[in-house]
Amino acid sequence: MAVKKKDNYDIYVKQIQAISKVANLITSGMYLEELLRLVVHVTAEIMNSKISSLMLLDPEKKELVVKATQSISEAYNKKPNIPLGVGIAGMVARDNKPIYVPDVKKDARYLNQDVAKKEGLCSLACVPLAVKGKIIGVLNCYTSKKHEFSKHELDLLTALANQAAIAIENAELDLRARSAEEALTTRKVVERAKEILCQDANIPPSQAYRLIQKQSMDMRKSMREVAEAIILAKDIRGKSK
Repeated sequence: MAVKKKDNYDIYVKQIQAISKVANLITSGMYLEELLRLVVHVTAEIMNSKISSLMLLDPEKKELVVKATQSISEAYNKKPNIPLGVGIAGMVARDNKPIYVPDVKKDARYLNQDVAKKEGLCSLACVPLAVKGKIIGVLNCYTSKKHEFSKHELDLLTALANQAAIAIENAELDLRARSAEEALTTRKVVERAKEILCQDANIPPSQAYRLIQKQSMDMRKSMREVAEAIILAKDIRGKSK
């Protein structure tokens, strides 16, 4: 009895550590792809699952896309996108409610039964990834043998998904902020390069812009790289005088 209590305690501690690890991702500043990989690996480890996968919702196409999995199965990793409301994952995303399936190979709602048979997948727990009621994806947990997910296991998976959803949302917001900052910097650099061309070649701004654009295409470099080269050349000429 004492051994069983210790085993249960060790499992409990491991679960708390897993939730804490995912919670720490919220302020980690980690890039999105790296963050998603870590989430599925932690989920697979703590749930002892054969495959753990994370799908994000493409809001424009209204489709769920596999973005991360610890599986090396090419068949599973190349599964087609799932429309919102279709299949197990699509229903979970639409209704914002977890679904447990005893055997995906025997459930007509499951869309990829050929993959499930090939990879030896059986039971599935699929939980939504949501931030403030907004669905951003789903987290899947598969077992190789029939397994009845307990309420505690579903609660644990939901807790992991909730923490992961916040971390993903933060990472995406950070990415958009960096992209906006990058675009602003690029615009300033191109404007400065245009000014230089206008002065040195005595041409209008529109023509200067087209020259930068053409050089960018001819050299297969970004407009920012071409603009920076123009500015650098101007600085060198200025210092050599």
